[in-house]
Amino acid sequence: MKRGKKSSEPGDPVTKSDTRTGSGELDAVRPSLSSMKSMGLLLVVLMAASVMFSLSVVLRDPPSDDVVEIDAASKVLQIRFHQAIESDGGLSEKKEKEKLGDILVPSFDKESCLSRYEASLYRKESTFKQSSYLDHRLQRYEDLHRRCGPFTRLYNLTVEKLKSGDRSDGGVSDCSYVIWLNSNDELGNRMLSLASAFLYALLTNRVLLVQPGVDMADLFCEPFPNTSWFLPLEFPLKSQFNDFDKQSLRRDSGNTTFVYRRLVRDFNDQQKLFFYKESQVLLEETTWLVMKADSYFVPSLFSISSFEQELEKLFPEKETVFYFLTQHLFHPTNVVWGLVTRYYHSYLARADQRIGIHIGVSDNGNDLFQHLVEQILACGIRHKLLPEVVKQRHLPSSQVLNRKTRAVFISSSSPGYFESIRDVYWENPTVMGEIISVHKPSDKEYQKTQSNMENRRALTEIYLLSCADVLVVTSSWSSLVEVAYGLGGLKPWVLNKAENGTSHDPYCVRAKSMEP
Repeated sequence: MKRGKKSSEPGDPVTKSDTRTGSGELDAVRPSLSSMKSMGLLLVVLMAASVMFSLSVVLRDPPSDDVVEIDAASKVLQIRFHQAIESDGGLSEKKEKEKLGDILVPSFDKESCLSRYEASLYRKESTFKQSSYLDHRLQRYEDLHRRCGPFTRLYNLTVEKLKSGDRSDGGVSDCSYVIWLNSNDELGNRMLSLASAFLYALLTNRVLLVQPGVDMADLFCEPFPNTSWFLPLEFPLKSQFNDFDKQSLRRDSGNTTFVYRRLVRDFNDQQKLFFYKESQVLLEETTWLVMKADSYFVPSLFSISSFEQELEKLFPEKETVFYFLTQHLFHPTNVVWGLVTRYYHSYLARADQRIGIHIGVSDNGNDLFQHLVEQILACGIRHKLLPEVVKQRHLPSSQVLNRKTRAVFISSSSPGYFESIRDVYWENPTVMGEIISVHKPSDKEYQKTQSNMENRRALTEIYLLSCADVLVVTSSWSSLVEVAYGLGGLKPWVLNKAENGTSHDPYCVRAKSMEP
């Protein structure tokens, strides 16, 4: 007789009953594990057969050249992708290039010159587009500058030939130069003449080298990648620069490898010879052209018949010459760009519209001063640049909430104009309730000294004026104004000269071109 299974007592350990039950369950699972092993073995066999079949196909029918090229191209793209990630901001710079246009060069270090990547964000998008041919020529120039620039092998060889006066063809004839001498004139004049010198270098396939002076490196970033545009301190003719007179020099102590040209305002007859085709033919034989200029001589380049066709291809719209040259050449250093952006964000950024006003007339406190203030206001109101005010009436604050805001930026060496225009909009409400703020960065009269800080502030005002939506100027003949509206691609409103101390309608006219 079988003994009945003893019921477990409350004190018995539970593990005994669990152990017996678990052993029975494992016995039941063993057949399933065996089935799984069989299935796995079958999968391995099938995979091996698939691999063998693939190998036989590949060996029988090798891949076409297209497949090999695609594979190779893929590997190159992967290498470049990783290089871009490992480089300093490579991918982000490429995105900036796509965002801001072909003027940007990805090989630049973004952090070393923020204005190169940010300047276009502070201005309205231009309706003018750079020609593809200009883009091509700028790229070609950069290659030339990189190959023949300071301290390269070709530059060093050419300098040695200059020292010895050797004009024989020693394999460096493809490197010729134009040296722009820093005249220490007003900053605006220097920028105008430097842009002209660069265009001349572009037209004649020369490398532009800039005498830095005391402040050029402090004001502007290097414009060309992987090289410098500054003339080395060791340049052999440097000691003679101050001795060059107003005449053109073709030889110095028996040296026939350089020419000096001086191009100043109101060219005399001898200076005008520079813009003759025959003179340009003679200059082609000279490796080093030393140039001192103080004005914008681009219009005279258009008069040289040998340049005419090339200029038309570079600039289908003539009034865009200075605008596109400045986009490529003049990028403020981080020190100057900090002055620009801090002021812009503090006073101008939140306005719906920005109006720039440059007043190049001194504040002498006479009747002419008040007439000029009234003329500026009349010009602005007539052309809807400034809002009209209503005197003898006060609007409650609830009626001016959420109205259009306008920021007026005044550039003037005299504080009186700023104070008068500010008080008009402070003391009187506008007809439509616009909110007007009037600003002026400094009371200093720039260019009285050539200190670095003064020139930094002058360049700051130039850039702030160029960021305006509209520009009103007392005269278009100020170099600071010319650079500002050319840089911003603006056609300013120019005040008509008052007669007998009074002004009449029309108070101002729109400039026909944004060229200086």
